[in-house]
Amino acid sequence: MTEQKKGRRELESELIAKAWKDEAFKQELINNPKAVYTRELGQQLPENLIIRVVEETADTIYLALPRSPQVSEELSDEALEAVAGGNWHFVTSGVIVGTT
Repeated sequence: MTEQKKGRRELESELIAKAWKDEAFKQELINNPKAVYTRELGQQLPENLIIRVVEETADTIYLALPRSPQVSEELSDEALEAVAGGNWHFVTSGVIVGTT
């Protein structure tokens, strides 16, 4: 049986659940998120990729706006699938890293 790659939302949900249960993991995720993502994904991320983790409080919430797709005429099938299906890719310096 082959291992299926995780989607971005699935990975994020797992990281959040683990952080809620394990204070040491939460602190590692906050202090060194790129190392945690690298470990959890099981693959190296581009050096110039920045990952920021912030913790909401009782009186502060955050909304992360995804990067706007650059639409020339119409989205490709792959781009539509990524937006509709919640799949994600890190694209830096022409290198795509992530799940499909």
